[in-house]
Amino acid sequence: MSQTVPDTTELTSYDDIPVRGVVPEHAALRAWVREVAALTKPAAIEFCDGSPQEWQRLTDLLVAAGTLIQLSPQRKPNSFLTRTDPDDTARVENRTFICAPTQAEAGPTNHWVDPTQMKQTMTPLYDGCMRGRTMYVIPYCMGSLQASHPQFGVEITDSAYVVISMHIMTRMGAAVAEAMAATQASFVRGLHSVGVPLAPGESDVPWPCNPEKYICHFPQTREIWSYGSGYGGNSLLGKKCFALRIGSVIGREEGWMAEHMLLLKLTNPQGRSFVIVGAFPSACGKTNLAMLQPTLPGWKAEALGDDIAWLRPGPDGRLYAVNPETGMFGVAPGTSDETNPNAMAMMVRGNSIFTNTALTPDGDIWWEGMTPEQPEHLTDWRGFPWTPRTGVRAAHPNARYTMPMDQCPVLAPEYDLPDGIPVDAIIFGGRRPTTIPLVNQARDWTHGVFLGATCSSETTAAAAGAVGVVRRDPMAMLPFIGYHVADYLQHWLDVAAATTPDKLPAIFYVNWFRKDADGHFLWPGFGDNVRVLDWITRRIEGRAKAVETPIGWLPDPDDLDVAGLGLDADVLDQLTRYDPAAWAKEIPLVEQWFDSLETDGKHIPDEVRAQLDRLRAAVNG
Repeated sequence: MSQTVPDTTELTSYDDIPVRGVVPEHAALRAWVREVAALTKPAAIEFCDGSPQEWQRLTDLLVAAGTLIQLSPQRKPNSFLTRTDPDDTARVENRTFICAPTQAEAGPTNHWVDPTQMKQTMTPLYDGCMRGRTMYVIPYCMGSLQASHPQFGVEITDSAYVVISMHIMTRMGAAVAEAMAATQASFVRGLHSVGVPLAPGESDVPWPCNPEKYICHFPQTREIWSYGSGYGGNSLLGKKCFALRIGSVIGREEGWMAEHMLLLKLTNPQGRSFVIVGAFPSACGKTNLAMLQPTLPGWKAEALGDDIAWLRPGPDGRLYAVNPETGMFGVAPGTSDETNPNAMAMMVRGNSIFTNTALTPDGDIWWEGMTPEQPEHLTDWRGFPWTPRTGVRAAHPNARYTMPMDQCPVLAPEYDLPDGIPVDAIIFGGRRPTTIPLVNQARDWTHGVFLGATCSSETTAAAAGAVGVVRRDPMAMLPFIGYHVADYLQHWLDVAAATTPDKLPAIFYVNWFRKDADGHFLWPGFGDNVRVLDWITRRIEGRAKAVETPIGWLPDPDDLDVAGLGLDADVLDQLTRYDPAAWAKEIPLVEQWFDSLETDGKHIPDEVRAQLDRLRAAVNG
């Protein structure tokens, strides 16, 4: 990103710094911008308006700088490829901190540093870090501007790449600034810098970043400080930083939940619609389920969101879900017309950014798993010539696409409802070759919280490290809970207490990844997962048979629609089986997991512990 100083003929002055754009009539924002500018010392300031003209100007600038590569207008209109520095390709969890006042508040799942100490460490890094660059001010709103409780944020950054990405991922710009100014609304303050100042006349690089990286959250003061990385979740501060880590703290204080969940609207052949939210750890099919293409006749799936859901108790006693984002920032490798045809259709519509994918000779993108055959010639994600005989991956394993949500061909009309849509079912999932059945219904909400708290995936020979290690990821939120995990589980119970018990969503746990003795998957997955959702929705209606077991309600094999799959009775039995011996081995693992979370005087809620005791008694009895 070359020296991004706007044309001074279009600028006004702001404390002797050239400025582009309209300075919002918001006293706290103006004061903060002055404070940050005095510290970071930018060459210019730009207040972003979110307009198509701004997008065009900044993408032109980034193409000229070598940061973006314009893709073929015929294949991917108004779309671009960017290649990051090889050392800046993913979230840096080991450099991500929750700077709560005490370590006890951050808990065992977070890296903690005292907030005063962290600011003393980072302030010298920010001193002069934007010299030679433009400081962009991005007002944005997570969720609808018309929501009853709009959640505002402002990100200050020296990266034009961040600005155009926030164009896609959030509601941002002039309309947000006006709404903030109308009420002098409070906002989450996000400060981001790539940490590479430019001396006069110094040449830039296409992807500047600093080897020293910090992504810090200050929950009590509603601040996010990010330094050194230009990549995705490290720099797009509205995403994981605000929407989950800070959002989870705000939600706890205000009585709602910020969750790492997809949102899906599913309509059965009889015309009844159900809204499902789902929490899945990585590599468990979350994005594919969010844009499901059902294989059963008469079913219709519509997308509401692929990554984040905010859940609030409504005035009618139900839980309402809203997707606070406007874009999708998804993992590209493995995405294809077979695994996710709707995502592929979104890409063809253009207006997207691709990060660290390969480039075809005719100006298109490619990654492993996109097509059955590998192309003969590509330029790989590092910019080097590539053939199938090169012996390295063409696309980075964490290559990404950033696409506008409103380009989804199956987007539900309720997507933009200001206060969300009522939820019928919550689904947790994991990747386990044994033990966990295909689908399991919780007995009640508290049992469902227990299932969510024990979400897990198991390592295999394809992964680095020991085989068969069970890794827990509570509610798929392990890297994203902004406070102590034991308090987080209690908050799930507290939110339920604020609703009407008989109107709470039913909770289920799914596992698409059961294997036979030879290591082959027993369930076809992808579009056929609608067969499991069919059973789930019929359970909600009271029309599906189930078998009560110590782990919950399992489907009667005869009541799962598997017509045309060619599954024999033994396979169905393996998929839906409660195995006491396997669960006898699972219980000590859950016990160890719960024990590891109890730190600094915090405890797993008694109601959740009681679920484990009940399971142990049933298995051992």
